[in-house]
Amino acid sequence: MNDLPGYQITEVLGEVYGLTVRSRNVGSQLGAVLKSLVGGELKGMTKALARSRDEVTERLVAEAETKGADAVIAFRFDTSEIGGTWTEICAYGTAVRVRKL
Repeated sequence: MNDLPGYQITEVLGEVYGLTVRSRNVGSQLGAVLKSLVGGELKGMTKALARSRDEVTERLVAEAETKGADAVIAFRFDTSEIGGTWTEICAYGTAVRVRKL
């Protein structure tokens, strides 16, 4: 969200993010190629992406807490491929201090 119902933003502390870059192992890549021939979910890759998202979210929260934030607004995920074998996962948002109305 870009705002917090019931709260007033009292201070904007700036952008915060959590980042990781993962490489795929040869076995999972081969399995993904074979699975793509018949269709269906790539369960191993789905689990790895979910774990990575949890990790980058924890890193974002830690950075926000370091800045003294009460909340993070405009939270987003971004995922991109680097060089065909690496995946970058990023969580980002704006750290703020708030007070209850």
